Amino acid sequence: MLSFDDLKTQVSSGLVDTVLVCLVDMQGRLMGKRFHAQHFINGAWEETHCCNYLLATDLEMATPDGYASTSWESGYGDYVMKPDLETLRPVPWLDGTVMVLCDVLDHNTHKEVPHSPRAILKKQVNRLKAMGYDAMCATELEFFLFEQSFDEIRKSGFRNLAPISGYNEDYSILQTTREEHVMRPIRNHLWNAGLPIENSKGEAETGQEELNIKYAAAMDTAEYHTIAKHAVKEIAQQQGHAVTFLPKWSHEKVGSSSHVHQSLWQDGKPAFYDESDDLGMSALMKSYMAGLLKYAPDYTYFMAPYINSYKRFMKGTFAPTRIIWSVDNRTAGYRLCGAGTKAIRVECRIPGSDMNPYLAMAGMLAAGIAGIEEGLELQAPAKGNVYQGDSGLIPGNLRDAGAALKASEMLRTALGDDVVDHYVRAAEVEIEEFERVVTDYEIARGFERA
Repeated sequence: MLSFDDLKTQVSSGLVDTVLVCLVDMQGRLMGKRFHAQHFINGAWEETHCCNYLLATDLEMATPDGYASTSWESGYGDYVMKPDLETLRPVPWLDGTVMVLCDVLDHNTHKEVPHSPRAILKKQVNRLKAMGYDAMCATELEFFLFEQSFDEIRKSGFRNLAPISGYNEDYSILQTTREEHVMRPIRNHLWNAGLPIENSKGEAETGQEELNIKYAAAMDTAEYHTIAKHAVKEIAQQQGHAVTFLPKWSHEKVGSSSHVHQSLWQDGKPAFYDESDDLGMSALMKSYMAGLLKYAPDYTYFMAPYINSYKRFMKGTFAPTRIIWSVDNRTAGYRLCGAGTKAIRVECRIPGSDMNPYLAMAGMLAAGIAGIEEGLELQAPAKGNVYQGDSGLIPGNLRDAGAALKASEMLRTALGDDVVDHYVRAAEVEIEEFERVVTDYEIARGFERA
């Protein structure tokens, strides 16, 4: 991390000439401007501006109608981007560059825009702080690495994709050695950017990678996740390769997840731990987990925000299909980790690699808070192969997840009606856009035989 005084010193010495001033958009991407570093120091550190459509668009940067926050009728005005100087950090994979994240403020009131991802997570973190707890989280980043570059793949029409390896490379040291020209700079650059990188490993498919970052406070974890995802793309591109965080790029391959580990702490100690319990679970943890389970359909959209997200939920692929918990069992949607130790925590295995970490964690924290406030009792853990059963299924498609979000009184209370309605509209936009497109599957299946 950098202090503002450190930045001034580096600029005056010629070590830094560019500042990336970024907000996090609805999709979890970094959007913003590149400032000359001296101009940033002279005054832009206080605020800059952006079009308010940045929080009402889709992956293609289209401007769909139906959002209450902005529209053609209202003229697409400005938001204020307020740099959070506590997030200043070097960007070692780009020469002379540092980055800062921004809060997004209303141009007139200078209050945080409630549907901005950072504001949404911050609200839930502050609710827990008012209850005396700190939310600690970690996310796992899974992605596929390809032989070709982004440009080559795009020019091919996204066909004939060739993963960088030819076989399942889960934990393989031999195969991942061949990928070190990409993965080593990813680990080292991110570490030098101030991210507490733990390790990378081969995952359970051809060309699939996993990057692990040490647990931290929820806001820090979301920041680490977002920056790491951005960096992986840029560093892979520098090495001539493409990566994808699409949860399911081929129906013949397993998908990519982004598991979220979470626990609450109080006064620097794990509040989920009770040494007198058979599993080491405190009463607080049990109520929190009961909330996660009860309200899982409500926040599924935040864990799986696109049509493709739901292609990943298949039996026998290590992706969950049911809203159920179990002890150290990777077939369940919620896995108890570290049972009987102070490291006890819950791992939610539902989110895919396309999640926005700010939104996914906010939804989980809101559900956990509801579980605590309602004093919910946790059901007994499932045992064995949790794929065997048809109760408590995860919403099977984006339409069902969007409907559950729209109907969620819990999230409307926790996040606000305007925020829920904003993201319900985002789900509708994805569905509308997909339904108007004719896919390769339809043509190949029916061109001659229909």
